Amino acid sequence: MDVGIQNQDIDFIYLILIAQLVLFGSQTIVGFIQSWILLFMGTRINVALVTDFLIKIMRLPLGFFDSKTAGDLMQRIGDQRRIETFLTTSTLQIGFAFINLVIFSVVLLWYNTLLFAIFTVSSVLYLGWVVLFLRKRKEIDYLAFQQMSENQSSLIELIQGMQEIKLQGSEKKRRWQWAHIQARLFRINLRSLLITQYQDAGANVINQIKNILISFVAAKAVIDGNMTLGMMMAAQYIVGQLNGPLQQMIQFVRAWQDARISLERLGEINEIEDEETGHALPTIPEGSDIVLENVCFRYNPLNDDVLKDINLVIPRGKVTAIVGTSGSGKTSLVKLLLGFYKPQKGNIRIGGIHLNDIQKRLWREQCGAVMQDGFIFSDTIANNIAESSEQVEGSEPPEIGQGRQYPGIYRVVAAGIQYYDRSKGERHQPGATATDPDRQSRLQKPFVYFPGRSNQRP
Repeated sequence: MDVGIQNQDIDFIYLILIAQLVLFGSQTIVGFIQSWILLFMGTRINVALVTDFLIKIMRLPLGFFDSKTAGDLMQRIGDQRRIETFLTTSTLQIGFAFINLVIFSVVLLWYNTLLFAIFTVSSVLYLGWVVLFLRKRKEIDYLAFQQMSENQSSLIELIQGMQEIKLQGSEKKRRWQWAHIQARLFRINLRSLLITQYQDAGANVINQIKNILISFVAAKAVIDGNMTLGMMMAAQYIVGQLNGPLQQMIQFVRAWQDARISLERLGEINEIEDEETGHALPTIPEGSDIVLENVCFRYNPLNDDVLKDINLVIPRGKVTAIVGTSGSGKTSLVKLLLGFYKPQKGNIRIGGIHLNDIQKRLWREQCGAVMQDGFIFSDTIANNIAESSEQVEGSEPPEIGQGRQYPGIYRVVAAGIQYYDRSKGERHQPGATATDPDRQSRLQKPFVYFPGRSNQRP
């Protein structure tokens, strides 16, 4: 203004306009490039984080999943998004914001030291006010995580248990249970909103007082002749440009805290010991009996033993039947033999070698089991039967081809049932579905076979 208007220099004004157009074009191009970079980096980081998390939980013992709900694990996977946002968007934005903050701060210091001092002190107070509420935000975040986990678990149970809900006529009961979770989640969100409002209100007061003081000091400097009118307007513009990076720094602090909380929750999982130990033997003794010595087991340390002082020898090459009333521990015993759980007392030995000293994956490859709660994946029946196979999609799994020697099994599969796909909502005979795990275990040709019900024969 001082050069172009007062000196009536139209060429200088043209130069300023051209510079603004170039600046606008550059910002637009940088914005497009930044969006593509963020999409690429964000996808790679998110896939890597979720993959590492899935690899970790697949290494954990089965007891871990007894103590964690599906909603809890799903919510922890959702936490990966906050880490991704922090590592990509927030980190990149704070880099540009810091550069702008340093450049414009130096310019403001060159214009007027007092204005720079006012801006610096106010900014420190601004940041301090926001940091003051971080501890409370963390408490609310953990409460929200717990309620959102319960919400996820409730929805999963509603969908998966729809048959039982309709059978028992408990639609209203289950719907109200979900509604109560929403009410608790609303109260937590309300507390979170109040904390955010307190933060923003105090920060806005400090920010407005800062702007008013800078305007007053700049106007007084013009009146006293220490600054020109153009310098005052330039100073106001610089302060406005500094407010943007300052706001981004506040958002960065919040994103940093969210990412840190998410990392803490992921750290809880990473600290759990894996199911496999590094010293497990890669071989299984052949021609060996399975021996149980004084085995005691309980699911919960506070409950009574499910199995107590079990002494048993399962000879190789013979059929050993374990029968008992419901709840007597038959399924628990099979899970111990599969290495899903460790007994609190006693030993399980395979040919004199402790079961804990044998690689669990290798041992289970030699076992065929039909569990009472066997899971059916949203896939074709053939792929469910051949779950352990890594065949190319669309080709016949090797286990199905081997099933030709079992006419009763192969006849059902060859009739076309293998082409029914649960992932596409297609239906098939419930009886055929119920026996899928049994067909799977038979076709594996196991070293040890555990039928799920006493009326089944190996």
